[in-house]
Amino acid sequence: MFKKLDKLVVKAFLGPFMATFFITLLVLVIQFFWLYIDDFVGKGLGAGVILEFIIYQSAVLVPLALPLAVLLSSLMTFGSLGESFELVAIKSAGISLLRFMRPLFFISLLVGFIAFLFSNYVIPVANLKSRTLLADIVYAKPAFDLKEGVFYDRINGYAIKIGSKESNDSIIRDVIIYEQGNLLQDNFIMAKSGVMRVTPDKRILEFNLQDGWRYQERGNPYEGTRSEYIRVGFKTYNKQFDLGSLGFTNRTADSVNKNNERMFSMRQLNKALDSLERETKAVMDRMAADMTYLFPFSTVLKKPWKTDKLPAAEKKQIGAVKQFKQLLPDTAIINVGSAAKSTASSVRMSAESLRYVMEDKNRSIRRHAIEWHRKITLSLACIILFLIGAPLGAIIRKGGLGTPLIFAIVFFMLFYFSSTIGEKFAKENTVTPLLGMWMATLVLLPVGLFLTYKALRDSKLLNKETYTPILRLFSWITYRKKSTT
Repeated sequence: MFKKLDKLVVKAFLGPFMATFFITLLVLVIQFFWLYIDDFVGKGLGAGVILEFIIYQSAVLVPLALPLAVLLSSLMTFGSLGESFELVAIKSAGISLLRFMRPLFFISLLVGFIAFLFSNYVIPVANLKSRTLLADIVYAKPAFDLKEGVFYDRINGYAIKIGSKESNDSIIRDVIIYEQGNLLQDNFIMAKSGVMRVTPDKRILEFNLQDGWRYQERGNPYEGTRSEYIRVGFKTYNKQFDLGSLGFTNRTADSVNKNNERMFSMRQLNKALDSLERETKAVMDRMAADMTYLFPFSTVLKKPWKTDKLPAAEKKQIGAVKQFKQLLPDTAIINVGSAAKSTASSVRMSAESLRYVMEDKNRSIRRHAIEWHRKITLSLACIILFLIGAPLGAIIRKGGLGTPLIFAIVFFMLFYFSSTIGEKFAKENTVTPLLGMWMATLVLLPVGLFLTYKALRDSKLLNKETYTPILRLFSWITYRKKSTT
């Protein structure tokens, strides 16, 4: 039954949770943009494209922002309740801390379930969209920017140089345009002045040139003696350039990245893992058959020799054989040795090829298994970090953003680094994907249970007075050292 006490703690929790969630998400998005800021500048990106990318990337970062928001908000909630002595009043009324934590525990379960649904259904689509859009932005050429005295060669087939520009950037002087599409040489245009403008849709760059010359060479590139050299003077000349290859104009289809394991749901990951394991088994079976083909005598060697019907002299001769070549005539030893070397070389090449194939298959299996476990561990992190934040707030009894923020950052960094290290070990096959992805849980769960145990017994674990004897001992040791020197 939902009582007034439950409403009190839920109301005190929801406000900080919403605020810290959106602040954390904003910080993570800004941190991501900071890494790729150089790839976004000068590409002529519209506000719609940037907003679209922010939406996709925010969706990707939601499961990472939720655990930190749960940790910080639970710390702030129980810290402020302890600072205002409301926890003391609740305990004096005979209500245990576990009973007080129960409604928020159910809320953290709900948040973890939402994080799982987000990881399983929303993030694969958001990852697909954001990765495709990011690749288009990164590989897009910078927008058109023609500078004085510098050759501009980002327009396919042309190199343009201008001596000077007027303040309005439309009147240009001392123009040189190289056309790089000729096999014989670079045809070029030289003009004293002109007017430059870009069409409103930014697709065409137009030069209206005045008082210049156009130099051109025509003919067969393989018959240089029959080439024709042309020089044409002009008073006015109109030259247009297609700017379609510049800036962010063409979008790549999402299907390009659809086979990446980060774009899969758990059902798709299970299907992909099953397919990869069957492919691995098929490779091993095929390799075993190839090895049997390379060693046709192996089936013969497995059978016992029947020497009971042989004469006694031959039995004695066979029993005295210590090496295989003793059974061969001298004329066949060289041929057999050569054939054995050739077979050994084929076996070595086949084994190396199998090793590369198996390493690639196993690497792919590990990546898919890592993504499968990630969807569960990120969701479970909301519950584990709540078990750390709630009792820790009850112990420190400090509200606001000061002390709780410091402890939240410490424990979140511990969670982040342990999960990152575990994932790295799993990718390198140092540990299994199960152990690697659950390493953060194995590290933090005992910490949460320990803090809950201490909070239930009103522990002064983080009180300064608890460590006063130890601090006095260190002060006395320091004083003795200084006095003796």
